[in-house]
Amino acid sequence: MFTLGIDVGSTTSKCIILKDGKTLVAKSLVVAGTGTHGPESAFNEVLEKAKIHYEDIAYTVVTGYGRQTYKKANENKSELSCHAKGVAATTPDARTIIDIGGQDAKVIYLDDKGMINNFIMNDKCAAGTGRFLDVMSSILHVDIKDFGDYAIKSEVPSKISSTCTVFAESEVISQLSKGVEIDDLIAGICQSVATRTATLAKRGRIKSKIYMSGGVALNQGVRKALGSELKEEVYYVENAQYMGAWGAAVIAYEKISQWCWLI
Repeated sequence: MFTLGIDVGSTTSKCIILKDGKTLVAKSLVVAGTGTHGPESAFNEVLEKAKIHYEDIAYTVVTGYGRQTYKKANENKSELSCHAKGVAATTPDARTIIDIGGQDAKVIYLDDKGMINNFIMNDKCAAGTGRFLDVMSSILHVDIKDFGDYAIKSEVPSKISSTCTVFAESEVISQLSKGVEIDDLIAGICQSVATRTATLAKRGRIKSKIYMSGGVALNQGVRKALGSELKEEVYYVENAQYMGAWGAAVIAYEKISQWCWLI
């Protein structure tokens, strides 16, 4: 039985197809989110990779920032539910999940059965989110994928004191004009995101193990700084960027399995 999860984010669209709720069949990622061609492109691409047709999908669940606007899914679920389900399914030892998305940051606390027992979200400020990193990437003319590599080479991270993206942008430009090294600036930017996220996480009861979910999880500069702030190792999985879609596909399987059992 094939189920499909699609995560329509603010900047990217991700799809996952699972067989029997466990085995990864195919995945796709398109750098274009809600309100663009991204969701449709990711959907078509994942079907092509899986070499199956839309009619072969038993059930589809959509999540993410643009879930309310995507009409091909059977139902939509919150990002919290899907990220929690995706991480719990792939790393059962996870007890705290940190997801830094394009528009917000979320911390999800799980019980021993992988169920959500609490969560905290930021106040929709761009600082401390993926959007903040994207803005800084544009200013520095450095691909966001390379941020982590630059950050870990820094010996003296620059201090980014502004808590607002607009003011931080001016601060970074000012430091650039003073000759501050790119490595140190990027390390400071990663530290700024980590500090804000750690402050958010500490508002709840953090339990080990801590896993990052979402695209920012791939940034080793943020992971390292976050681990230092929380005084705990921060883990991530290879498919961290797909966890929302993965969880949606698991939920889709659970839903259709329940129906089949009732029939």
